[in-house]
Amino acid sequence: MVQSTYQVRGMTCGHCAQSVTSELTALSGVQTVEVDVEAGRVTIRSVEALPLAEVQRAVDEAGFELAGSPA
Repeated sequence: MVQSTYQVRGMTCGHCAQSVTSELTALSGVQTVEVDVEAGRVTIRSVEALPLAEVQRAVDEAGFELAGSPA
């Protein structure tokens, strides 16, 4: 299991968190997604490391901006 944390800009509410969670959960291999709206942070647990481009695309699709590489 791999855990990666990303900064995501633009999230302000529970609906934002739900949108991001929905898009990221749809990625292959994702087990769990935890969103901290106040901190602008998303933690993903997946079977293996996810390509950054896939995470970027999912966050974009949800209407938000990925800010850099995973921590």
